Amino acid sequence: MTVTVKFFASLREKVGTGSVQLNASTPLTVAQAWSQACNETPLPSHVLMAVNMEYVEPTTVLHDGDEVAFFPPVTGG
Repeated sequence: MTVTVKFFASLREKVGTGSVQLNASTPLTVAQAWSQACNETPLPSHVLMAVNMEYVEPTTVLHDGDEVAFFPPVTGG
């Protein structure tokens, strides 16, 4: 199973890359994908996440070819 993990805004700077390809022999949840892509760093509670451009929860199971994106909350005024 191959999954593309993308990081946006300040998370890209924190992680040091814009995207990572993960290869897994078993299904991963979104939280597990974060953990693998970020060297076991815990998933921050304020991070938003999407799979194939739809908001999801950290427990969402990923499928082969999915794109998961992590980004900080958007604020504005």
